[in-house]
Amino acid sequence: MSLASTDPARVLVVDDNEMNRDMLARRLQRQGHSVETAIHGRDALAMLEAAPYDLVLLDIMMPEMNGFELLQHLRAHADPAFVHLPVILISALDDADSVVKGIEMGADDHLPKPFNPHILHARVGASLAKKRLRDREQLHARALEREIDIARDIQAGFLPDALPQPDGWTLAACFEPARQVGGDFYDAFALDDGRIVLVVADVCDKGVGAALFMALFRSLLRAQAERMPAGDDPGKELAGLVRGVNDYIARTHGGANMFATMFVGLLDPRDGALAYVNGGHEAPMLADAGGTVRARLAPTGPAVGMLPGLGFEVARASIATGETLLVFTDGATDARAPDGTLFGEERMPALLRAAMAGGSVVAGDAVAAVRDAVHAHVAGEPPFDDLTLLAVARA
Repeated sequence: MSLASTDPARVLVVDDNEMNRDMLARRLQRQGHSVETAIHGRDALAMLEAAPYDLVLLDIMMPEMNGFELLQHLRAHADPAFVHLPVILISALDDADSVVKGIEMGADDHLPKPFNPHILHARVGASLAKKRLRDREQLHARALEREIDIARDIQAGFLPDALPQPDGWTLAACFEPARQVGGDFYDAFALDDGRIVLVVADVCDKGVGAALFMALFRSLLRAQAERMPAGDDPGKELAGLVRGVNDYIARTHGGANMFATMFVGLLDPRDGALAYVNGGHEAPMLADAGGTVRARLAPTGPAVGMLPGLGFEVARASIATGETLLVFTDGATDARAPDGTLFGEERMPALLRAAMAGGSVVAGDAVAAVRDAVHAHVAGEPPFDDLTLLAVARA
């Protein structure tokens, strides 16, 4: 049983010759298809815009709008259904130049006159088979898009709804994935004793796989940090937290070869004391009240999750009144302009100075300044990597 007879289609025959229209319509109807006819391109265009069709058989020489003009309109249309609608040109047997021109303009096949029923059957069947294959691919793609939308919503749920804002402090962040989902994440949450855990991390790779590990890293950090006992040695607590996450990832998921660069800080908002582990991450910038970067919080250990038993040193800093800490991922520094120029780190101090020039230290100003500068730098180009920023400002 033929493909055409088992899968009837809606076909539009466009020809100014009444005998040709009737002959093609009858033969296609005998194959099981629903057929409508148009006498020229303008008539056909109105019908195509009013209802969906599976295939167009299109004569070339017609009044009002010829076949080439209709074909050009379809292939330049904003609607993908028109762009990919199969078109078979109807041509004289000796009109090879018109056939070549039509194929170059986007026609899928041609049908010579006088019409051979076997050739008609074969070419209509082949064009419809390609359309149905593409329709299935589009259906599958839409299903994948829905799944990705769900994954994006789930990932957004892993980011904090609101950041802690202790008295005298402001915190702000942004996260922009390079794809529908990303491997970066940030977090900031208060412990029972009032201290605040700060996290910015960048899981290797991009896309769905990185997003899955992002969720795992974030959940492990949250779960273990919230169980940390309050003690006199925050450095010991912090080192144990990062080691625990590292060992679990390396031992349980070592075969996946996934790891993350990570900055994890423990801030005491009462005095601005900051203990931190920088696991192979970009060194955050600590800017003074004038916006001048006075310190970089350099790595204190390797990326997290590569091998079990890795050591992570704890370093200490202090955020004084009027100062701002900016933590970022390489989605900022590696952002590419259309000419390939990287955004780099050199621009950030000036951006921080401008954001803090008014004397009122607000973390959101610092985040907005860097984010907007990155957007301006890439000038609409697709993002190279996930962009994540976290700013902590002491008023």
